[in-house]
Amino acid sequence: MKTRTVNGVKVAYLERGTGPAVLLVHGFPLDHTMWSAQLEALCDRHRVIVPDLRGFGRSGVTPGTVTMEQFADDLAALLDGLGIGEPVALGGLSMGGYVAFQFVRKHARRLAALMLCDTRAVADTPEQVENRRQTADRLERDGTSWLPETMIPRLFAKSTVESRPEIVAAMREVMAAGDPRGLAAASRGMALRPNATTLLERIACPTLVLVGAEDALSPAAEMRRIASAIEKSRCVEIPAAGHMAPVEQPQAVNAALGAFLGEVFAA
Repeated sequence: MKTRTVNGVKVAYLERGTGPAVLLVHGFPLDHTMWSAQLEALCDRHRVIVPDLRGFGRSGVTPGTVTMEQFADDLAALLDGLGIGEPVALGGLSMGGYVAFQFVRKHARRLAALMLCDTRAVADTPEQVENRRQTADRLERDGTSWLPETMIPRLFAKSTVESRPEIVAAMREVMAAGDPRGLAAASRGMALRPNATTLLERIACPTLVLVGAEDALSPAAEMRRIASAIEKSRCVEIPAAGHMAPVEQPQAVNAALGAFLGEVFAA
């Protein structure tokens, strides 16, 4: 992986291909590897960039609290460092979607297209906020060994767990290897994220909304409501997938992304 210092922290990233830039942002508590299939599929027509957000993977750690706005600013600074001034297609899964909403709010002029995958626009309930804070405290106290068993059942469709154990095992390793301080900081940042529902009608760029049909965290009905609030949007349901649709059903997700990006950058 390459590294670049942005906003005072080392950010690691993979970059492959040439053409219009596509920036893909991972979810919690993962890293760039969740986009491996998309990186391979899209790099023949696009300059694909998959970073580890600060505190994740091989990037530097900022203890305490890191907000979704800070992540969005880091991405903008990374694009600057890479000399990418033209508008990009930005995709984010789950927490990556929260980051994408903040990118829209602060850096909308830099967007050619948006891809929202298995994410939410509504703010957390008080109970969810408290759970995120407790998660952060436990990570700092006990490390990450307990995290995969807590997260796996919520992230993957039952059929994926049963039929594709190698995928689940790979993501389990990523979670267990994470830096507890970085994950805790992001968990606290998610607890602070604002309600993005009022932002949806202001999204002017073409938007693809992707959701696993069996996603229990970001249900398909909720994702369809997000799409209906965005003027230039379409919603695609991915069969036999849960919250980790790009990992669970990469061929279907790649087909949807490829078709969408082809239309955006052909215009």
